Amino acid sequence: MGGRRRRLGWVWAGLGAVVVSAVGFTLVAQAVGERDRVLVLVRDVPAGQVLKPGDLRAVEVAADTGVVPVADRDSVLGRQARVPLVAGSLLAPGQVGASAAFPPQGLSQVALAVESGGAPPDLARGERVAVLPGPAGGAAVGNEAEEKPASAVVGTVAGVRAPEAAGGPRVVTVLVETAAARRAAQLEHPRVVVLSAEGRDAP
Repeated sequence: MGGRRRRLGWVWAGLGAVVVSAVGFTLVAQAVGERDRVLVLVRDVPAGQVLKPGDLRAVEVAADTGVVPVADRDSVLGRQARVPLVAGSLLAPGQVGASAAFPPQGLSQVALAVESGGAPPDLARGERVAVLPGPAGGAAVGNEAEEKPASAVVGTVAGVRAPEAAGGPRVVTVLVETAAARRAAQLEHPRVVVLSAEGRDAP
């Protein structure tokens, strides 16, 4: 009889351990798999532009801080993008406000009409470039500038807009030092050349 009770005790203890383990596993799984509904950008939004409902959508991601939850959607709609917002990125509270905080002090954006062949076809936002004058019709360029003429203006690509018509110019927006903005805007048939790593020094 005593042996049978001891065996039953072991059985109940084993079942208890299984139950505790199962509950623990469930709690851990819930904690690890916890996801929140937050806002993500549907399209690029330039700095200074007011956020509209169509600019945002809700996604579920692992719980995190520093992003705007869906519940706060109304608090960001109608406010301006303080910096350029990129499609596919999660929206952070500090990226919107009553006014834009871009471009940074001392820098200005210059929009250039770059003719076909006047910039690498894969030119992208964030690349360091030299902007220099070119011949009519544009000259084919590569991904490095071996030499920057004195007239070149160095900056960072802030945006690239596709041509409105086949064969037409692309609009390339470049962030440059304010003192050089006028010179960049006055370059004839501007060419945009991606700089090598050692050439990425200013601004």
